[in-house]
Amino acid sequence: MARTHVTIKDVAREASVSVATVSRALNGHENVAEGVRKHVTEIANRLRYQPHAAARSLSSRRTQTIGVVLPDLYGEFFSELIRGIDVVARSRRQHLLVSSYHGHPEEQGEALRAMRGRVDGLLVLSPYADRPGFLTDNLPMALPAVLINTHLPDATYPVLSIDNFGGASAMVKHLAEVGHRHVAFICGPEDNFDARERLRGYRSALAEHLPQATAMELPGDFDESSGYEAGKQILSAAQRPDAVFAANDMMALGCLYAFNEAGVKIPDDIALAGFDDIPLARFVHPTLTTMRVSIAELGGLALSRLLVSIESDEEQEVTSQTLVPELIVRESSIRAPQRQSDTDGS
Repeated sequence: MARTHVTIKDVAREASVSVATVSRALNGHENVAEGVRKHVTEIANRLRYQPHAAARSLSSRRTQTIGVVLPDLYGEFFSELIRGIDVVARSRRQHLLVSSYHGHPEEQGEALRAMRGRVDGLLVLSPYADRPGFLTDNLPMALPAVLINTHLPDATYPVLSIDNFGGASAMVKHLAEVGHRHVAFICGPEDNFDARERLRGYRSALAEHLPQATAMELPGDFDESSGYEAGKQILSAAQRPDAVFAANDMMALGCLYAFNEAGVKIPDDIALAGFDDIPLARFVHPTLTTMRVSIAELGGLALSRLLVSIESDEEQEVTSQTLVPELIVRESSIRAPQRQSDTDGS
């Protein structure tokens, strides 16, 4: 016997609710009581109801798909960001179309233009957003978009970002307060806004808290290998710093490997700190002092903000939101006589 196709009307009839209620419940709309949503979902699952994606897209003129364009997909920062986006996407029955451009502005432009007609909205992390004409030339007109960690002088799109300047300043202040007087800094990529802001925070805090110190800045690229190379440069310097602050955790871990390889003890010989608090930061030895950025939360908030724009019939106010990082003190920054237990969350 041929299997009968279950329709949304069948689910509505079985659940004793309207077709509109079934649609709202299964599409994650907030104006449905949780008990009703659970009841409708159970009925739909029992009947093995599968929404007809093409028909739904035609009726709503939506694809139920969100475009995500990032500089790269490699590394714990991006995996955590995508994880946060995905959690919200699944809860709202949205699909993700993810693309990366590996640091080339022309490739990012192509990635953005390729999203036309395929997605209902875009999440974009770009160091090129402040270039004249970049967004207007590449972002599809009238397509809702939210920018992540992006410098945007003109408020043309909503932006969710991290207080990189304040976070870097707080880390240098911590290192000075626990007795370190010569703090080196491993920079990130020059064309990256986060990296520039963290460098600016380092310089500002150094002038404020260690005015007699000489800045020591080493090039980096936000990856382990550049942190490793910076670590070797530090070890070969005529005067070694007594603390190293890397602009992200991946470079801090590369630097840690170089120090371990040379038999340098952390933090007794040289203290070490990073930025981001990637999951691995608490599982290395010694555990890494860092600035905690809730990366997954950042991604989830960005998608939630985008969905508001997509689902609203009215034009939304363009707003920016900045997340403040939290200082997490672990073993790598405080020498033994002062050391306390991991102060996560304190």
